[in-house]
This record gives sequence, structure tokens and C-alpha cells, in this order.
Amino acid sequence: MYTLSLIFAFLIGLSLGLLGGGGSTLAVPVFVYVVGYDTKTAICLSLFVVGTASFFGSLKHWKNNNVDVKMALIFGPLAMLGAYLGARLAAFFSDAAQLTLFASIMLMASFFMFTNKNQDTHSGKVSLIALAPQGLFVGILSGLVGVGGGFLIVPSLVIFGKLSMKESVGTSLIIITMNSITGVLGYLDQVQVPWNFAFLFTGLAIIGIYTGSSLVNFIPQKKLKKAFAIFILVMGVFILYSNL
Repeated sequence: MYTLSLIFAFLIGLSLGLLGGGGSTLAVPVFVYVVGYDTKTAICLSLFVVGTASFFGSLKHWKNNNVDVKMALIFGPLAMLGAYLGARLAAFFSDAAQLTLFASIMLMASFFMFTNKNQDTHSGKVSLIALAPQGLFVGILSGLVGVGGGFLIVPSLVIFGKLSMKESVGTSLIIITMNSITGVLGYLDQVQVPWNFAFLFTGLAIIGIYTGSSLVNFIPQKKLKKAFAIFILVMGVFILYSNL
């Protein structure tokens, strides 16, 4: 199981590099169902691994001009505040409740991505009024259930920020890094983090995210969005079924 979890580490990084999210939706189940950690430890580990890997992945996207700094500065600080608050709120939730909420959010996000008809262009007015509160909302969910938030950040940046899918992916990685930092800080007095495993897992995830970031410019955007939606749908159904 330990070896299998390290294989998943690469896949987590790959999904982050390609999709700007999805890493946490794989990381939390791996830490809970494969490695055997309790939910809160798994969530803290997920935030650390995904946040660190996202930082390295964002450097590649920055080089490819796929990062919108303005959007990151609008979305990021509120997401950081929300992530810390969510991590503190986690103390009042059972493991089963956290995982059920985690799966439910994934299913809603999948539906949202399937039904969204945005054409990935810069046309239209950027809706800052809609975008800013979502930063806080995504941050709270990140801290509470261990998601980096990419599966919510990406569609928000596409629809309300009017970014292309490629730019949304790159910008999402910056925001995930930001909210993961405060999310981990919010959990440190609640769990004992296995740091040696965390560093090894993160190293393999970084290799995966560099691979995904290199491939993103060669994959059609519509296929990326469809793959994103299918992935989180499958994982959401699996986790919800496991808890029910």
C-alpha cells in the first residue's frame, strides 16, 4: 500500500499540472483509504502536499504566461483567510461528516463544469463582485475538507474572471499555494504530521506537476475541461458511497 501511495503521488501532481486542480480530490482518499491516516491528518497532509506541488507547478505556468497576477491577488488573500477559518472549524466536524461534505462538493462541481457553456475567452466584463466572495468560500472549503480548491477556482476564474482555461489552470495553482499555507497552519495543533512521508510524497508530486505543466499547452481545452469534470465525478461518487 505504501508503494501504491507513492505512485498516486505522481498522479496527483500530474492532475494539478494539467487541470489546475484535482490533486486534493485524489490526495485525501489516498491518505485515508490507501495509507490509513485519520481524516484530519489526511486533510492536513493533502493541503501541504498539494500546496507545495502547486507552487512549483505555477513556476512552469508563469514561464508559459499562463498566470494572471491580478486575479490571483483578488482571489488569493480571501482564500487564505477562509482556509484558516475552515481548518479551525474542522475541530467541530466528525471524520465522516468531513468526507461526506468533501464528496458532495465534488459532485456539485462536476455538474457545474459539465453544464457551463463558457467558451474560454476574455470576452465580457470581469465580475469582481461575484469573484471575491468565492475566494472566501473556496478557502473555507479548502481548510474544512482538505481540497486545494482548484475544482472550484478554475470554473470561477473562467466564468467570472473571464480567463482562458490555460490561464485559469496556472492562476489556480498560485491561489492553491496561498490557501494551503494557512490551511496547514490551522491544523498544526490538531494533528501530528508525518513529515518524512509528507516530504517524500511531495517530491514525487512535484515531478508529476512539472510533467503536467509541460503537457497542458498540447491538449485541447475542451478535452481538459471534460476530463476535469469526469475525474471529480468519479472520485465524488466513490467517497460518498464509501461513507454511506
